[in-house]
Amino acid sequence: MKKTLISLLLILGGVTLTAQEWKPADPEATPEAVELFSRLKKIQEKGTMYGHQDDLLTGSTWWNEPGRSDTKDATGDYPGVAGFELGELELGNRFSLDSVAFADIADRLRWFHGQGGIITVSWHLVNPVSSQWPGVKEPNGAGSAWDVSMLAADGINAVESVLPGGENHAMFNSWLTRLARFFHTLRDKDGKLIPFIFRPYHEHSGSFFWWGRGRCYDEEYAALWRYTVDFLRKSGLHNILYAYNTDKVYSAEEYMKGYPGDDYIDMLSIDWYGKGPEFNRNVENALEFTTKLAAEKCKLHALSECGPLSQDLIDILSKYESSYVLTWRHIPPRGNRPVWKTDHNDLLRVMKKHDSYLFLEDIKNIK
Repeated sequence: MKKTLISLLLILGGVTLTAQEWKPADPEATPEAVELFSRLKKIQEKGTMYGHQDDLLTGSTWWNEPGRSDTKDATGDYPGVAGFELGELELGNRFSLDSVAFADIADRLRWFHGQGGIITVSWHLVNPVSSQWPGVKEPNGAGSAWDVSMLAADGINAVESVLPGGENHAMFNSWLTRLARFFHTLRDKDGKLIPFIFRPYHEHSGSFFWWGRGRCYDEEYAALWRYTVDFLRKSGLHNILYAYNTDKVYSAEEYMKGYPGDDYIDMLSIDWYGKGPEFNRNVENALEFTTKLAAEKCKLHALSECGPLSQDLIDILSKYESSYVLTWRHIPPRGNRPVWKTDHNDLLRVMKKHDSYLFLEDIKNIK
């Protein structure tokens, strides 16, 4: 009533208001992207989807078995959200940094879309500086997105190097061209571009990626975002919803450092790993201010990475309007790497029975 009265007084007083709307940031968004945005809004009003990284590609005891899913093995249903990773696509490789074939990623992504599932894509692209240095490259090591010990905002600045005028700008454009070409292959049975959530340059509030805090200035990070989105849009890709993302932050002010602007963002998301009383307090605080910011900006929301699952986290997240929560990938045991703990499966079954959580069968009819 109060908001209605204020609006009426402003209209009568001749004041023109520019109201934000619940719609994709891209003014040329495809009908499919508009539909995905609207669907996600309806879903997060109803509950929170469970999401799982690489759910359709790898599992705790298996690798690349079409139709297989640890989530389905545990609950009888697939997750509502499937995560896919494109690191090292920029190099023209056949396999991702996780040793998954990009052809298999495209195949499972198309299949999941056809089942009515929601898709989110991440991109751990290599360090544009050290990936060019001679020597043996290592997964998550030399030349990777995590190879940051030599970087500083006021020193060797990898982000500055890829922006217009930087020494690696032409190379970066070639990376974005490869990314755009791959995205153009992601089409449904009718040849239409599949809509999905893209979450690049994630966890930038941390300093462990070359685009992270302290490795570049906040405005450079925002410029990297805007340049990437503009490049993909100019490449004819208007089917993408973009998710802004940080690692652990403790205030709305900290969360917004490096924000590229509402015209480039469709979803506000945050990653937070941990468990126990301190984690519970911190993640609830973060959900409080990030969901509030999202609502104020008419943006979607997600707890885009977390783990391990706990009953406390299930209870906390159920109080907030968030479209999905995603846990990271399972991979088979190898060497000293232990078998995945079964309590995760027990908690998945708790979520499956909970009124606030949604899996694939729960969202198929939400349009």
